[in-house]
Amino acid sequence: MPKVLLVGCGDLGGAIAELLIEDGIQTAGLRRSNIKIADIELIQADVTQPLTLGALQHIQPEILIYCVAANGQTDEQYKAHYVDGLRNVLEAQLKNLSLRHIFFISSTRVYGQQADNILDESIAPIASDFGGVRLLEAESLLKNLNCRATVLRLSGIYGRGRVRMISLAKSPQNWPAQNSWTNRIHRDDAAHFIIYLVKKVLAHQAIADCYIVTDSKPIEQYQVLNWIADKMRLGHYVEPPPVEGGKRLSNQKMLSTGFKLKYPDYIAGYQSLLREIIELT
Repeated sequence: MPKVLLVGCGDLGGAIAELLIEDGIQTAGLRRSNIKIADIELIQADVTQPLTLGALQHIQPEILIYCVAANGQTDEQYKAHYVDGLRNVLEAQLKNLSLRHIFFISSTRVYGQQADNILDESIAPIASDFGGVRLLEAESLLKNLNCRATVLRLSGIYGRGRVRMISLAKSPQNWPAQNSWTNRIHRDDAAHFIIYLVKKVLAHQAIADCYIVTDSKPIEQYQVLNWIADKMRLGHYVEPPPVEGGKRLSNQKMLSTGFKLKYPDYIAGYQSLLREIIELT
């Protein structure tokens, strides 16, 4: 039987899958499409359609990683994929006596509050939109289970194929009127941290029930855009308006596990990403 069931094998999930295989961890992966991932037992199913999840009753992993993405930015899609989908998968695993730990990939979108102080896991999130509300609703499903669960609240993911800020830097006329605080995590660091925790669980080491997964430097949005524009030699600099809104997030609990970020700030991450883009063109 596989030690890990990975539900959702998209961009982040695919990176997690590759690392699991590299570490020799027997893994089954669930995804909507039938595109195979090497050395992973593929289950083609849709978490929003309970009748497609019958095969999960025969998969009894020690660890479940729920890493799906909504099909669109609507309340209906968030409810279907994060709340109903997680509930459907949990129900399909009710008879799994081997299940020891569940990881739910959530988002720092749950922190809708704007605060002057740096937010960490000790501060209760206050959702301000449908996405945050639905993610918190999904997180609540992990309470009172017969196994441990850990919520991973990821900040804005960037990396190969996730180049929104690079595209925006090229068009200063489209920069937001508001210069807010932003937080981000490189996709590869996010995937490696998840594997780091999985290996701790498999080694019977204790981990926390919630981590904010973000890099070590919350930063003003305009500072990132101007830095990217400079590195790309685009020839423009936009005077930043006063910082207004957003939030700053702490990753100290994540780092307290002993995990080391490869990309501790936006400079390290975007330098690597820009280098990749140049090599590919």
